[in-house]
Amino acid sequence: MARYVTKKLLGRPDRKPAEVVDSDVELSVSPPKRSAAGLPSLSETLPHAVAEMGPARAWKTLRAINQKDGFDCMSCAWPDPPERKLAEFCENGAKAVGWEAEPLRIPGGFWAENDVDSLASRSEYWLGQQGRLVEPVYKAAGERNYRPVSWDEAFGVIARELNALDSPDEATFYTSGRTSNEAAFTYQLFVRAFGTNNLPDCSNMCHESTGHAMGETLGVGKSAITYTDFAKADLIIIMGQNPGTCHPRMLTALEEAKQAGASIVAVNPLPEAGLINFKNPQRPGGLIGKGTDLADQFLQIRLAGDMALLQAVSKRVLDAERARPGTVLDHAFLAEHCQGLEEFEAHLAGLDEEQVLAATGLGSEEIDELADRYMRAEKVIITWAMGLTQHKKAVPTIKEIVNLLLLRGNIGKPGAGPSPIRGHSNVQGDRTMGIWEKMPPRFLDALQREFGFDPPRHDGVDSVGSIRGMRDGKIKVLVALGGNLVHAISDTAVAEAAVRNTRLSVQISTKLNRSHTVVGEQALILPALGRTEIDRQASGEQFVTVEDTVCAVHSSTGILEPISRQVLSEMSIVTRMARAVLGDKVPVDWAGFEHSYDIVREHISHVVPGFEDFNTKIRLRDGFVLPHAPRDQRKFPTPTGKAMFSVNELDTIEVPPGRLILQTVRAHDQFNTTTYSMNDRYRGVKKGRMVLFISPEDLAELELADGGYVDVHSEAADGVDRVLRQLRLISYPTAKGCVAAYFPEANVLVPLDSTAEGSNTPASKSVIVRLEPAAAPN
Repeated sequence: MARYVTKKLLGRPDRKPAEVVDSDVELSVSPPKRSAAGLPSLSETLPHAVAEMGPARAWKTLRAINQKDGFDCMSCAWPDPPERKLAEFCENGAKAVGWEAEPLRIPGGFWAENDVDSLASRSEYWLGQQGRLVEPVYKAAGERNYRPVSWDEAFGVIARELNALDSPDEATFYTSGRTSNEAAFTYQLFVRAFGTNNLPDCSNMCHESTGHAMGETLGVGKSAITYTDFAKADLIIIMGQNPGTCHPRMLTALEEAKQAGASIVAVNPLPEAGLINFKNPQRPGGLIGKGTDLADQFLQIRLAGDMALLQAVSKRVLDAERARPGTVLDHAFLAEHCQGLEEFEAHLAGLDEEQVLAATGLGSEEIDELADRYMRAEKVIITWAMGLTQHKKAVPTIKEIVNLLLLRGNIGKPGAGPSPIRGHSNVQGDRTMGIWEKMPPRFLDALQREFGFDPPRHDGVDSVGSIRGMRDGKIKVLVALGGNLVHAISDTAVAEAAVRNTRLSVQISTKLNRSHTVVGEQALILPALGRTEIDRQASGEQFVTVEDTVCAVHSSTGILEPISRQVLSEMSIVTRMARAVLGDKVPVDWAGFEHSYDIVREHISHVVPGFEDFNTKIRLRDGFVLPHAPRDQRKFPTPTGKAMFSVNELDTIEVPPGRLILQTVRAHDQFNTTTYSMNDRYRGVKKGRMVLFISPEDLAELELADGGYVDVHSEAADGVDRVLRQLRLISYPTAKGCVAAYFPEANVLVPLDSTAEGSNTPASKSVIVRLEPAAAPN
């Protein structure tokens, strides 16, 4: 059942968790909003922050978020503008800070009163509302309760179990995108010194498809623009993305671009308030005026139709060049920097317009309008997020973005380029630091030169591969540096059974989540400092660093006293774990790493390209931007040295009669699996999450009623009947044939083996489902 806290007390160290209602009985639905932010955002943000932290603590933290001498928001990876505003945060960033920095602690008696089975029956929201973790706890084999233990005992358990394995590959080491560069580098160093490349991370579940596609076509799998490029663009195309909820500060950049003359096109199955109108809460007009209309064109595309749309636009561009030779394509750029245009053009010559229209649900005139906008614009940015990356054909779809941009030279010049928008605040930095199961030989060679041991050379397993390994008994130990893997990954029932099949599961966390309740034979929870907290080590107070979505690296310094003296920093936990497990196996000064993070950064400067003289550059007021050859020099580090056009066969989803395509989506009061409230203000949902958004046309055709209830069954090739029961139907202006349910609750419907080709990312945005009428929940 869904559960939620019904009241909150002012943020005091002695405040208690509030009472809980065990159903969605208070669920209410109103029409979706047509604008984002404004006064409602302020009225949500400030009271929430005060309720979580108290007035003084709230003021201290909010004024430091994303400031040059403050801490980086632990929420999204949106870049900071060159000149910071007094309030350089969004509503969800403030909620993320309040969630982490609240002074409520989980008391010692909590663990005796709540066994893992009772905790597993609780909602994600309830778990997060219990307060901060303040001591290591251990669940022994055969027991159902955690109990407090010392740090030495906790590290002893880890060392015993890891060193008892027959092979290092029988362990997997997950990483959350909130982990700092310093902790991520140290973690991967420990894991590789232990002897495995099993380094799954949250990127496996989000932008892995992006890195794969851009790496093959451009040679670099990162955004090819900077923050200031938005205001220089003539056209910004936003695909499969909901900035108003997932990275709200992006709306400010879009507003600035609009005011500078840019056109904006939104491509999405759902109309999202943030792309309709933005009421900037830092401008008087945003508080009392009508705000800024953002999207000039909204293409309400069917799920998984993006590849067909992009191919259709590229074909129109090529047709226009044939009609007006020499006037449409950027021939100089194509001749000097690209390869494969002839094959690409020949392939699109046979594109079937009827197949395109069926796949996209759009009319030819809508695609014509987008193509005309593209051809009129000299500088074009295309951005995207999970709406593109979590499909079976995600990789070729993103390659089609590259194809379209290359035709008119929209890369490597101001105001133009491909721009994937990352989620977690340092998920991109973690990958740069070596958190990947398939790091290239040049990185492993650099590690060997720097640290004097030969890291393993065979590929490890990613997130989906880790679940398979645990399920099959091949992986016996799970260590997770942050995150909530069991609730973030697809196929919930399989994932939970897999983790329960391990000998030991270890979670390094700030607060409780679902992954602490679904555990191995033995389990450990190790409490870590948050971004907001002061990190004191032997050499003094430390700062850490992060890399944002446009490759900018900057520092992050905590400002609050730690929640407890027993809580350790991520660096302390990782280095002490390494010492306990490895002893003197490798010549690494783990204690030095812990005592001074400058030592870690010095090693990073010798191993990771772009981080030369790291300790000096990071102390510059604005940090520094990593080099990016396609963006900076129009050079492409592909095997041919050219940007590569690709030929991708259009493969559309066949939906049987009476079936629909489902996507998972995030609510507004949510970041990944963390739920700040049970509300989704922009979509009109209050006090509930067990809902299904469906078009009025589909309701009529299926003879269902708005407000009724259904069981949702996914129909997969493996024949397994996966069911999410008793969802309330909400008549909603989504694309016909497409429905949406909340992540992570709907992960139960996504088969583990349903993944994107090439990237192995769960295909959570294209699940074939049928709806069966159900009774309302009690």
